[in-house]
Order: sequence, then structure tokens, then C-alpha cells
Amino acid sequence: MSLKIGIVGLPNVGKSTLFNALTQKKVDISNYPFCTIEPNIGIVAVPDPRLDRLAAFSRSKKVVPAAVEFVDIAGLVKGAAQGEGLGNKFLMHIQETDAIAQVVRVFDDPDIAHVAGAPNPVSDIEVLEYELILKDMETIAKRLATIERDIRAGKKDAAEELARLQETERMLKSGVIPHLQHTDKLEFVGMSSGLNLLTEKPFIYVFNASEEQIAARWQPPTALKEKISTSPWVAVSAKIESELGELAPQERTEFLESLAIEKGGLEQLINVGYRALGLMTFFTTGEDETRAWTIPRGASAPRAGRAIPSDFEEKFIRCEVIQWDRLLGAGSYARAREQGLIRIEGKEYAVQDGDVVEFKI
Repeated sequence: MSLKIGIVGLPNVGKSTLFNALTQKKVDISNYPFCTIEPNIGIVAVPDPRLDRLAAFSRSKKVVPAAVEFVDIAGLVKGAAQGEGLGNKFLMHIQETDAIAQVVRVFDDPDIAHVAGAPNPVSDIEVLEYELILKDMETIAKRLATIERDIRAGKKDAAEELARLQETERMLKSGVIPHLQHTDKLEFVGMSSGLNLLTEKPFIYVFNASEEQIAARWQPPTALKEKISTSPWVAVSAKIESELGELAPQERTEFLESLAIEKGGLEQLINVGYRALGLMTFFTTGEDETRAWTIPRGASAPRAGRAIPSDFEEKFIRCEVIQWDRLLGAGSYARAREQGLIRIEGKEYAVQDGDVVEFKI
């Protein structure tokens, strides 16, 4: 599986500039609302030094990194759920993503217009929340219109679904955002009924800051912290990321070091995205190929095998497992076996991040 992140934001917050920098794919970013008419898609490699070291260890002919798909979704405006701006097209594209990354402008620049007159991060976030709530209310209303028929027909679990739909509707009407809630008492209907509610999707807040703010280690002010609750966030400068994209690898490293930045925006955003969706990476390696695979945390070995060909899960017998650094430390597979570092695991084994796995089918 690969991670699909939808990049959204109000017009002129730096969304497409950031997309360009992260994916090195050029789109129209003129200072004008709705310049991004269709979603632009960029598939980028997940930076992972472990992969390169394993490939060198195995002298692999081919190296295949895990991938993240970024989707630059056209500018959001107040009233999108009622068809304003690009309306339902905007919301439809969000529905197809695994996670939503909202770019929120936190810098002032009189030369860059803001749709509301001046940047207000809390207000900008609330615009998107409101539009997603309205769309989810519409989705629930459509299901409520048909569920009574299912109840009369005696469809299994229809009555339970109705109760949960009504509770979800009540909570959304009161402004409760599912992705901000972290309690077992909240059972939202979207995932269990296939409604794919937009407000259930994991959120990542990408605060687009100035170079000066990044250098000063910008942190969200109190009101903004309260607004985003425990949702993951990163602070990046779209301008810095654009400059990094023009540099050679060594120059890029030196530039980051000069700013005292450990990781570029791409790596930060991918790391946060993986955490938000509960994903991790395992590896397969050999002379032909070294590859990184993305799976859910806690996935069993057969479930991890599904990431390779789909029938690996059904045909799974056992697997050989070793952590990537222990394999490198041993110097070869033969020495790793001699030292008892390679384990034989069965169907109940939960694959760990950084495992090197050889499946036996």
C-alpha cells in the first residue's frame, strides 16, 4: 500500500508552492484563486537511509523505495459544500485520499493577498472544518433516507447503524470533529458503513511559515494549539522548500545545516503522515532487488505479505525475520544465521518497523 495525502488550503496560502517543492512537479501557482483546477498528483519516494544501506549490503541491481502520493487539491473557499468555488469537485477529491494535509499560512506578507484580508490560522482551519461537516451531514442524510427501508426488510445490523447514524449526525451538528476526538466512547459510523466521512480522515496541519519564523523555531500560539488539539502538525517554509528543490544533494544538506534544520519538509510531512495513519516500513532484500514496503503497524506476517503479491497472505507458511541493523552488523546472511540472529516466525508474528523479511510460501 502507499500513502495518499491530499494537500488542501485556502487560496494563496502557499499550497501549490509547497506541492511543487515536495514533488518537483510544476503546476500553475499564479497569485489567483482557483488556479489549480484539477488535482495535480505527485508520487515521491519516501526518504529512508535504511533502504540504501540494505541495497549496498546486498549489492542489489534494483532499489525500490516506498512511495507517497501527494494530491494538490484546488483551493477551498467558504461555501464549498453549497457549490461555491469549485464546490463538490473539491470535496470529492478529498474523499479519495487517506489523510488530509491542510496548509495554513502563519506568515504576514502584504504582497501576497489573503482571501479573508489577513491571515488568521484558527479561522482558516474552521472554514475547512465547517465545509467538511456540511458535506458529511449531506452524506448521512442520504443514508438516513434509505435505511428505514433496510430496517423494514429485516437487514442485519440496520437498526444499530441507524442509531449510530443519528448519534453521528447529532455530534456533527454540535461541531464535533471526529479526527480531533480520542475516546473509545465515540463510534462514528463512516468506516463501519462505508460512508467514508470526510471528518473522520486523519488530519495533518502544515503551517507555512516565513524563513525567519523557521529560524526562530516557530511554535503554534495558544489559541492555535487549542484548535488543533492533539492532531499532528509540521512547520515548514514553502519558500525554503522551493529553494531546496533547486539544489544538488550535498548543497541541500549544507543549506539545511546552515538553517539548523535536521529534516526537509518532505521528510517531516511523510513521517507525520505515517504516524497519523499508523503505518510503518519493512524490507525485502537480495541481489535482484531491495524494496521498502508500507504496511499498518501491528500487521501480522501474512497481512504484510499481502503488500507483495496479493496471494502471499493465503499461501503464507512462515517467514525469516531480522532487524535491518542487525543484518548489516552481522556482515552477511550466513553470519547472521550462524549467530542465531535470523528468526523463524509464523502466522501470529506482528511485523516490526525495520524488519527484513523473507517469506516462505
